[in-house]
Amino acid sequence: MGYETVLYESGGGVATVTLNRPDALNALNSTLVEELQKALAEAAGDPEVRCVVITGAGRGFCAGADLAQLEDAYKAGEPPALGDMLRARYHPVILPIVSMEKPVVASVNGVAAGAGASLALACDFRIASDKAKFFQAFVKVGLVPDSGSTYFLPRLVGTAKATELAMLGEIVGAEEALRIGMVTKVVPADDLEKETRAFADRLASGPTRSYALTKKALRFGAVQDLESALEYEADLQNQIALTADHLEGVKAFMEKREPRFEGR
Repeated sequence: MGYETVLYESGGGVATVTLNRPDALNALNSTLVEELQKALAEAAGDPEVRCVVITGAGRGFCAGADLAQLEDAYKAGEPPALGDMLRARYHPVILPIVSMEKPVVASVNGVAAGAGASLALACDFRIASDKAKFFQAFVKVGLVPDSGSTYFLPRLVGTAKATELAMLGEIVGAEEALRIGMVTKVVPADDLEKETRAFADRLASGPTRSYALTKKALRFGAVQDLESALEYEADLQNQIALTADHLEGVKAFMEKREPRFEGR
């Protein structure tokens, strides 16, 4: 599948999706959003892919929505229907990341602002360059955080900190993002690709079905009462107990060796 604004590479169980509009700090225009949707679907549907990495080309991860496409409407005094645009373009990117039955890693090489920050927050893990910056830019243009930021941010950093970041619009550097729980790991900029690949390889060699059901359980448990969460865990354990990887894991434990998971 050919792409104009996305680079897609796959090998060794890892698919890397690179936003490729470096001159615009990978700002999300209609073409990039559509191709990102397609790339995520391609990765999700490939049984050889067991981990997905999302990153940006050049010096930025993603600067958020490309307002240049909306300039004429604003100049004419006719603000676009932003909610409709979110439903049509952005939600079909965020939801597949969360529901994908494979781990998704954001490799944040630079600025992640607005919807670009939301994109990173939607991923299961965030490996950040020491030059990365996170910016809830919405308030700077009088908007509400979108593309999932109001969902992900409080769950990662707590309601009080999320309120501060969303309403004050302050830029968060990589080390501060690590301190408050926004990112998984911070690495030197020159080592980001290598460190991300090592992290992705670890996930790609793990029990893929276990990861998939764990993602479901964590989402369910975040919004349910304890009794419901316990029942859901029990149902998922019934499913996962039938997988080859579970059997391999138990055998490896009993034989005192490292398991060799195959993702099934």
